[in-house]
Amino acid sequence: MTQLTHSLKNWGSEDFKKTLKQELEALEDGTLPLDQAICQGGKADGSKISALINSATEKDTTIQVKVGVFFDEIIAGCNCGDDPMSENTYCDLMVSIDKTTAEAHFAIEHLD
Repeated sequence: MTQLTHSLKNWGSEDFKKTLKQELEALEDGTLPLDQAICQGGKADGSKISALINSATEKDTTIQVKVGVFFDEIIAGCNCGDDPMSENTYCDLMVSIDKTTAEAHFAIEHLD
């Protein structure tokens, strides 16, 4: 389970957004559910993401953060000279941080 210990520690301070951004961008590829956000049938490359903290609210047991994530989608299969190719992709991610353990849960927010 992923823990965002430094972000929890900085909750309520001016450093929270910066700390959360750093922790998210340092996560190992495959930690975030980015494959659920691809739109062209490719594979998410989460090795170089860019996170934008949009909003954060405190609940009874968690901190809920809406994060914009920019990442690359690797698209293969067209048999072109530039195959595979990469396309910049964006998704909204809901990050839930447990206020006791710092365990983080991630969910892609799909637009309806």
